[in-house]
Order: sequence, then structure tokens, then C-alpha cells
Amino acid sequence: MKIGITLIYLFLLASLFLVTAKESFAVSSYVLPYPSVMPGNIFYKLNLIQDELLRFWYFGDFGKFHYNLKQSDKYLVEAKTLFEYKQYLLAHKALLKSDLYFKNLKPILTKAKEHGKDTSEKNVLLAFASEKHIEILTKLRIEVPQVFEWKPEGKKPKNLKLMESLGESIMIRESI
Repeated sequence: MKIGITLIYLFLLASLFLVTAKESFAVSSYVLPYPSVMPGNIFYKLNLIQDELLRFWYFGDFGKFHYNLKQSDKYLVEAKTLFEYKQYLLAHKALLKSDLYFKNLKPILTKAKEHGKDTSEKNVLLAFASEKHIEILTKLRIEVPQVFEWKPEGKKPKNLKLMESLGESIMIRESI
């Protein structure tokens, strides 16, 4: 009798797992980097200096492409993490940086094509990156407030239009 009841419980438990399991398929196979040093860390400013120095290390059309893509990815992940922790001002700044680097990508590839280089592989990479960025930004639109009022000490409050910024970021990535 006890074995029968145990089997029924196991069957119900297994059924519960099957019913509640969600399929998890990524829209894009493009993989974003793990978050690096975040604002507030004592090494963050050193990381910013390193990023500026690396800008000179990546030369040539494809080097510049990879640098801008890495930076756009990095700041998107930083923005995502900061949004999740409700650090809206810092997240907004990181998102704007990501947008700035992403905007540079298409002109770099256009210039490379003008120099006679085959950019087809880089265009595919850019399409995958764009798709992944849009996926992340779309998820953030669900979690982030429409507007956030930032109140710095001793200064006038400032409204950050977060939803509008996320929409602009998506449009930048769709335009490639």
C-alpha cells in the first residue's frame, strides 16, 4: 500500500515539473559578456581609462568595429544590471554610452566596404548583436518605470524618461 502511495506522489511530482517547466529559447545566439567592473567599485575609473586607451589599440576598420561592438555590449550589460538594481541614473548613462558605440558600427562597416574589404561576415555579426540587444532592451521595457525623478542634493530634480530612452535604443539597433 505504501509503495502505491509513494508511486502516486512521485507521478504527481513528475507531472508538476513537466507542467510548470517553461521552454527557454534565446531569440539570438549572440552572447553578451559578463558584467565587468560596475560604477561604485574603486576600480571603475581605472576601467574607464583602460577603455579609452584600448580605443587606440584597435586600429583599422575591423579593429574599430570590434572595439565599438565590445563597448556597446559592455555598456548594455552594465545598463541592464543597473536597471535591475534600480540604479536608474547610472543605468541611463550606461545605456546612452552603449547607444553611442552602437551608432558607430554601421559607418565603420560602410567605410571598410569602401576600402574594398569583405564585410559580409561582420554584417551578420552586427545583425546577431542587434537582435540580442533588442531582446534585452525589450525585456527591460517591462521592468523599468516610464519616468524616474532623480533628486540630486541641493539641485533641482530631473526627470529621466527611461521608457523613451529604451525606445530610442531599440530604434538605433533596428536601423542597421
